[in-house]
Amino acid sequence: MRGERTVVIDRGLDMPSGGAFRDGARDVGAISRVLRYGDIESRLDDPPRPSVVTDALPSETHHGWKYLGFGPDGMLYVPVGGPCNVCARGDPYASILRMNPDGSDMAVFARGIRNSVGFDWHPVTGELWFTSNGRDRLGDDVPGDTLNHAPEIGMHFGYPFCHQGDIPDPEFGEQRACDEFTPPAEILGPHVASLGMRFYDGSMFPNRYRNQIFIAEHGSWNRSPAAGHTGYRISVATLDGNRVTDYAVFAEGWLDPDNTSWGRPTDIQVMPDGALLVTDDRVGAIYRISYGPR
Repeated sequence: MRGERTVVIDRGLDMPSGGAFRDGARDVGAISRVLRYGDIESRLDDPPRPSVVTDALPSETHHGWKYLGFGPDGMLYVPVGGPCNVCARGDPYASILRMNPDGSDMAVFARGIRNSVGFDWHPVTGELWFTSNGRDRLGDDVPGDTLNHAPEIGMHFGYPFCHQGDIPDPEFGEQRACDEFTPPAEILGPHVASLGMRFYDGSMFPNRYRNQIFIAEHGSWNRSPAAGHTGYRISVATLDGNRVTDYAVFAEGWLDPDNTSWGRPTDIQVMPDGALLVTDDRVGAIYRISYGPR
């Protein structure tokens, strides 16, 4: 990106828990529950004891990391990954849940999602978009991770029966056909480990990035040496309405030419000034990416 500047602004950070901020309180996701730290901004040096929003989430640690967000409807959204590489466990596994801010009226918003650790709502339509990690052990190059669009409750995105919209699962694919499910809006790279994503609603970057999706690709861990690693970058998906017209690299460099990585992008935030913050859980850093004349 011409005029891009990337600066490391903090180091020494541990892997963060997923969290969401609303009305002065910080909600933090744990494996089986969501905790709330009230009035946290005024008590950063002496945090209060958290209250429990819900403790009704599954306790499996496989794909148990939580990514939280409050939607335009004021409700709290929480993903529950499949507790395995591929398995059929029923609700609430492999889903995105939503509930009232106090944890009541919990329900499945979307199903068939192997593991989402990143979602956001379109700044104009208010509709949900999310990333999901594809299954392992089908080879180096399939299936791809996916970017998905869920404009309404009750949609099913295929897991564990179908992957990336068109690959039947070897074990579960005979039970249901791929055309029964909502296909992805975009097939991302294989094993890129797509995590946090954000719509860009700032004004610092050129207008072509406005309302487009930035995705943190954590990077592959199990491709064969001959195939090489994938991910370890920030990508951008360009939309025309609800259709993805381009999927391209925005920022890279965390993967060295000899195919070793020194960093792993994890999440993205848009700052009030329009810069992007990118977290890296390998080196414990936050990067600030800004735009301006050289």
